Amino acid sequence: MAGIQHRTIETNGIHLHLAEAGEGPLVLLLHGWPESWYSWRHQLLALADAGYHAVAPDVRGYGQSDKPREIEAYSMKHLMADFVGLLDALGEKTAVVVGHDWGAAMAWSLAALHPDRFRAVVGMSVPHLGRTPLPPTQLFKKIFGQKWFYILYFQEPGVAEAELEADIPSAVRTILAGAPGFEAKFTGTQDRKPGDGFLTGLTPPKTLPAWLTEQDVAFFAKELKGSGLRGGLNRYRNMDRDWEELPELATVKIQQPALFLIGEKDPGRSFAPVEPMKELVPHLQDILVLPGAGHWLQQESAAEVNAALVSFLKSLPA
Repeated sequence: MAGIQHRTIETNGIHLHLAEAGEGPLVLLLHGWPESWYSWRHQLLALADAGYHAVAPDVRGYGQSDKPREIEAYSMKHLMADFVGLLDALGEKTAVVVGHDWGAAMAWSLAALHPDRFRAVVGMSVPHLGRTPLPPTQLFKKIFGQKWFYILYFQEPGVAEAELEADIPSAVRTILAGAPGFEAKFTGTQDRKPGDGFLTGLTPPKTLPAWLTEQDVAFFAKELKGSGLRGGLNRYRNMDRDWEELPELATVKIQQPALFLIGEKDPGRSFAPVEPMKELVPHLQDILVLPGAGHWLQQESAAEVNAALVSFLKSLPA
């Protein structure tokens, strides 16, 4: 894409591919599952035009970045070290961190545990809820019982990989444009039983929504064909490890300026409450619910997200 530059940097013992644009204060954009830097294609140039240096890496395990094989290589500790090291590699003391989906969890953790390096934070789709009272998989089993839940389905290495990698273009099309596998109110999800897969009951849509082109789907599929889905799925397999390794998240408060955005139709709203975040993020400036948008917020409502990001960034102390 014109105006977006690419390079690879070394950080925390691995290589990360970066897409970047612009000059000025650093804004770090962290994607979620199962995506890539490309999820921020609409934000990179908008932030550059507003006077910022926007940088969107492929998170480890994705795209053109390194893909360690070990499950534990995808713990939050390793991911945070990647991004702190990224600031060092870029010669920057601080950055504003913006994250979506798993990228939001990374952004909140970086703001909470590295406040000297991240001067403000924006989370999208996933609120900051601190540390759960039980290890996450235990909590999910307690909440969902015998009901199918996608995070529990992802826990067994190789199972979800076999399902989703059997036809990556079809899987990408279904996940991005179809009724998502984690949609709690979708009939196909409610009817699932142990042994069913993420795509059980779902059909790839013939027609894409206006925000997603055939070229977009092809790009995501190409990147995932090259990397596979193992690295991204390993993030889910570290949730209990993160709970053990980062007990400080139970009490630490994020003191930096913060903003939260979520789509009105995001299925995560059915099981991830937003209100408790206010106590943990006392300088949360706003919770913006974008009308009509679903989970893929910065792609679905690019203009609204760009305007919110620029307004927030301009409000920060120089």
